[in-house]
Amino acid sequence: MLVYLTRKEGFNAAHKLWVKSWTEEQNFELFGKCANKNFHGHNYEYEVTVKGKPDPLTGLIMNVKDLGKIMKVKVSDVLDHTNLNLDPNFLPEDAQPTIENLVYYIWKEIEPELPESCELHCVKLRETAKSYAEYYGE
Repeated sequence: MLVYLTRKEGFNAAHKLWVKSWTEEQNFELFGKCANKNFHGHNYEYEVTVKGKPDPLTGLIMNVKDLGKIMKVKVSDVLDHTNLNLDPNFLPEDAQPTIENLVYYIWKEIEPELPESCELHCVKLRETAKSYAEYYGE
């Protein structure tokens, strides 16, 4: 029996999407309001799903409180109330702080912290009520 366990957490952060080699018009054409020179913020929500076989004694693949602690320490505490473009975080310096990039780098932060009893299945990052990205380690 393979079970999937999901935990949701969040953080608030500001960012700006901008390609330095492009003109202002090119940036606004592609990124719209996300190219605001003074940045803008989002209330991000993210979900981490792990999968595994429940322990015969405890019935757990991992303690969901432990998963929440990993997410808080490795992601939320690092990104909450920051400027993703300017403040130190786990994004490479040249990476655009898009949800597509963020979801990948959140995976890279979470995966090494998980116990052997399970493996990371999916990270889902919601930027707005209408948009989110998912990464499955591919």
